[in-house]
Amino acid sequence: MQGDIDTYHENGQWKNKVEGNTQASNTHDTKEAAVAKGREMAIEAGVEHIIRNLDGQIAERQTYPRSRDPRNIPG
Repeated sequence: MQGDIDTYHENGQWKNKVEGNTQASNTHDTKEAAVAKGREMAIEAGVEHIIRNLDGQIAERQTYPRSRDPRNIPG
């Protein structure tokens, strides 16, 4: 199974990396573009998408498909 998708900022670019890989799968000039691609990758693989702020802190987590989300809270 493919690992979760991590969207983060590094060296002036936004990147998506599959958990367990050593290099980013793709790079983008904007956070919006990186998040869109990361979401697409996570949906396709059926894994979690972790979106980080510039400082590296987790801003958002989404589980795909939604039925896999173990939490009983909205969001």
